[in-house]
Amino acid sequence: EEVPTQTFDNKDYFCGKETFPVYESVFTEEGETIRKIAVETEKPPQIEIHVWTIRKGILRHFYVEKVSKREFEELPYFKQITRTTPSQWKIFSEGEAQISQMCESRVCRTELEDLVKVLYLEKSEKGHC
Repeated sequence: EEVPTQTFDNKDYFCGKETFPVYESVFTEEGETIRKIAVETEKPPQIEIHVWTIRKGILRHFYVEKVSKREFEELPYFKQITRTTPSQWKIFSEGEAQISQMCESRVCRTELEDLVKVLYLEKSEKGHC
C-alpha cells in the first residue's frame, strides 16, 4: 500500500515532516551477503551508504561511506525501497550501532530485517497522521 505524501517544492512530506528517499542494494557472493542501505541528505547534499557484510547470518563487517549524488547515480544495483523522515533515520542509525556490536558473534537475521522496517513510514491508527 502506498504511503500518502504531499509534495511541495519537489520535496515530499509525510504528516508534515519532510521525507527523503532510501535505497537498497543486496549482493551475494561466495557465501557472503553485502547489503547496502543508502539515504539521500540535503545538508550537505550527499548520499550516506551503510554497508553490512553478512556471512552465515553473522554481521562480519559494518561501515558507512559518503558519496556525492553524481557518484551514487553511477553505482549499480540500487533501487529505491521507501521514503523516510529524519526522525526514523535517526532511530535506524542508533539501532544499527547497537546491532553492529551485538551481532558480531551471533546470528542476527531478524534484528537486521526489523531494523530496515523502521525506515518504512506507516499510517497511524487514527486516520493518517
